[in-house]
Amino acid sequence: MNYCLKVLFVYVSLLLSSSAMSQRYSVILDTDIDSDVDDVEALAMLHTLADQQKIDLKGVIVTSDDPYAATCTAVINQYYGRPNLPVGFLKNQPALKNHSKYTRQLSEEYPHALGSHDKAPDATSLYRQLLSQSPDGSVVIITVGHLTSLQNLLQSVGDKYSPLSGKELVQKKVAKWLCMGGTYPEGKEANFYRPDPGSTVYCLQEWKKPVVFAGWEVGDRIKTGGTYLKGQLTPSSPVYRAYELYNGFQGRASWDQVAVFLLMDESNKYFDTVKQGYCHVNADGSNQWRTDRDSLHEYVVLKPDADVNEIARLMDQMAIR
Repeated sequence: MNYCLKVLFVYVSLLLSSSAMSQRYSVILDTDIDSDVDDVEALAMLHTLADQQKIDLKGVIVTSDDPYAATCTAVINQYYGRPNLPVGFLKNQPALKNHSKYTRQLSEEYPHALGSHDKAPDATSLYRQLLSQSPDGSVVIITVGHLTSLQNLLQSVGDKYSPLSGKELVQKKVAKWLCMGGTYPEGKEANFYRPDPGSTVYCLQEWKKPVVFAGWEVGDRIKTGGTYLKGQLTPSSPVYRAYELYNGFQGRASWDQVAVFLLMDESNKYFDTVKQGYCHVNADGSNQWRTDRDSLHEYVVLKPDADVNEIARLMDQMAIR
């Protein structure tokens, strides 16, 4: 290859690299990191994707009534090298109670920069700040818990971060929503019905951008957090400690990890989506997939030849540091 061709090759490569980088999604995770442990690995996976420069991890919204959930999140952020990653917390809840098997222990045993949930910004304010600071159409919101904070965002009005309403801000800044919620084609799943089914009904009615649902039935077949993860993690890792406290590495379904996995190119090898129809949610949080009209909704299905053990191994590997 002569000199001119080499220069042209480098120039084109840089352009392609710059273009690819400009298409990188900004990601906000909205999690109920408390009762289950799949949230922990899902957050770890996002840090790895950010390390690989495949996403820009903007912040974490903690939608939980556990007072240690926010500081537990800060622990994981610090362990993965992002101590200053913003963590928002759902404020003004009637009561807070530590009910998790691991949030208090991680908060007390590992360093973190947050201090306490009282020091965390309000979830709605942080949502609005992160969205307003992001390029138009660049943000992917991932919800792996109930939708109270997302509803509060949609219902919010203009503030110091943006004169736009929450709905206008979402419409301008968000590319899509990846939602771990529901059972397909029908059923009743915890994120949709507990503790705030009204927020699910509202969000699905008012959301006007594309949304992909990762249902309970998909993640339930993929078991992570077992002996493989135990053998690969250092015992000093907060992820190790969370799984140790939760069930001693007995393995756990990967509901939340599926929603994160959809960001990865590898997801096309293992998953398809059903596009014809929409997710209808009843007042009690139960849902059905209806086909009497089209929508911007999709739900995830495993491909017939997908190896769930292979998927689980990939997910576990994304948590190893």
